Amino acid sequence: MKIALLAALLLVVPVTAANQAAGAAPLMTVYKTPTCGCCAKWVTHMRENGFTVMVTDLNDLSVIKQKHGVPGRLQSCHTGIVNGYVVEGHVPAADVTRLLKEKPAVVGLTVPGMPAGSPGMEVPGIQPPPYQVFTFDKAGSTNVFATHGGGR
Repeated sequence: MKIALLAALLLVVPVTAANQAAGAAPLMTVYKTPTCGCCAKWVTHMRENGFTVMVTDLNDLSVIKQKHGVPGRLQSCHTGIVNGYVVEGHVPAADVTRLLKEKPAVVGLTVPGMPAGSPGMEVPGIQPPPYQVFTFDKAGSTNVFATHGGGR
């Protein structure tokens, strides 16, 4: 059984690498807790917007956030890694696509907390308040990358 699983993984990895090189859907690994419904909705949002997403469910994400340099004040409920960038929280797919296109010298993007109206946090029939997506660097400095909601 273990040998079959290893063989299957060895077949998938080269195909994934070839797809990435050919400009196929970006591969993102998302770390989330197994019971978080809004995280699952965000994963669906990313998949619906052209990302290939591999999910790893963990009960404690603190080690992942620390490993990838996400400061406490910028954390949210899940952490994604795509092309070497960190995507923390409910960042819209369009912003991740822009990040991958522009390739700024940052650690990644974050939407701290869980703001209403962000992907995975939508409430039908309610106009979401504005929220911001930030870049962050190794020192924890932030800059506004995008603003969403509030009728924009």
